[in-house]
Amino acid sequence: MSELYPLKFEPVLKEKVWGGSNLVAKYHKPGDPSLQYGESWEISAVADNLSVVSNGFLAGNNIEELIEVYMGDLTGDSVFDRFGNEFPLLSKLIEAREDLSIQVHPDDKMARERHNAYGKTEMWYILESEKGSKIFTGFRKPINRETFLDSVSGGDLANLLNIETAETGDVFFTPAGRVHALGPGILLAEIQQTSDVTYRIYDWDRIDHAGMTRELHTDLALDALDFNLYDNYKTLYDDKLNETVKLIENPFFVTNILHLDKGLKKDYSQLDSFVIYIAAEGSFVLKHNGADFPVNLGEAILLPAVLEEVEIHPVKETKILEVYMVL
Repeated sequence: MSELYPLKFEPVLKEKVWGGSNLVAKYHKPGDPSLQYGESWEISAVADNLSVVSNGFLAGNNIEELIEVYMGDLTGDSVFDRFGNEFPLLSKLIEAREDLSIQVHPDDKMARERHNAYGKTEMWYILESEKGSKIFTGFRKPINRETFLDSVSGGDLANLLNIETAETGDVFFTPAGRVHALGPGILLAEIQQTSDVTYRIYDWDRIDHAGMTRELHTDLALDALDFNLYDNYKTLYDDKLNETVKLIENPFFVTNILHLDKGLKKDYSQLDSFVIYIAAEGSFVLKHNGADFPVNLGEAILLPAVLEEVEIHPVKETKILEVYMVL
C-alpha cells in the first residue's frame, strides 16, 4: 500500500437564493461566475456529496473509498472505531448576500431517531464581514414553547433572537438546538458534524426564482430547540502570533487558530485523529516528507492521522484553522 500524504479535494459548490459571487471571484472556486453560490463544501462525506481527491496518486478517489482502504491510518484508530467508513466532519465556506433562514439543528439522539443521521453541532469563523453585518444566535430573553409559537405565527420571530455584530476573525459556536441565522454581508468558514439535517423555521417570506416559498419545519424544530438564555454567544479568544490558540473544544471537534508570520513545526504523534487545515487569511505551504503542498486562501487540506510531523510555512502572514477530534 502506497504511503499517505496531505490530501486536497475538489470543492462542491451549492447554488443558493441568498448566495453571492465571491466564492468564485475571490476564492477561486470552480463555478460559473454568473451564478449565485452560497456554499463551497471543502471536505464532505455527506451522501451524494462525497469529496474527491484532487492531488497526488489518489486523485479521483472519494473520501469514503479512502477510508475503506486506509481505515485508521487516515482518520485515526479511535475515530475509525467509532465512525467506520463515515468521515465525521464537514468543512465548508458560506457566503450570505441576503438573510439566511432562521433555523435549528437536532442533536445526535433526535437526528438518529428521526432521520437515521447524525446531529449537527457547528462553528463559524468569520472570514469577511461588511460593516454592521449581523449574526442571529440564540434567544435574547427567556421564552417558552407558547411564546415561540405565537411569534412564529405572528411573523415576528426575529424580534426574539439575540443579535451579534459580526467582524472578521469572530467565532460563533452553535451547538445542536440553538436557533440561528446569518445576516447579509458575511463570508465564513464552517466546521460541523457530517450532517445535512436542518429545520427551517422562518425564511423571511422569501420567494425563489420559481415563485415558490421554501418548506418550513416548525413542528420538527419545536422539540429540537434550546429555549435557555446564555451569558455569551460569541466565542472570545486571544490572538497570539506564532502560537496555537484554542477556539472551540467539544465532543465533536476541536478547532484552533494559528496566526503565523514564520514557519512552525507540528508534532501530532500523540494525537489519534486526522487534522484539517483551512487557510482563513493569506496562504501557506505544508511540508511533509520532502514535498510541498501549497494551500491558498479558503482552501482546506486533510492531514491523515498516520502523518505525525509536518511543517507549516506561511506566505507572508497567514491565519490557519486547525481542526481535529479527541475521542
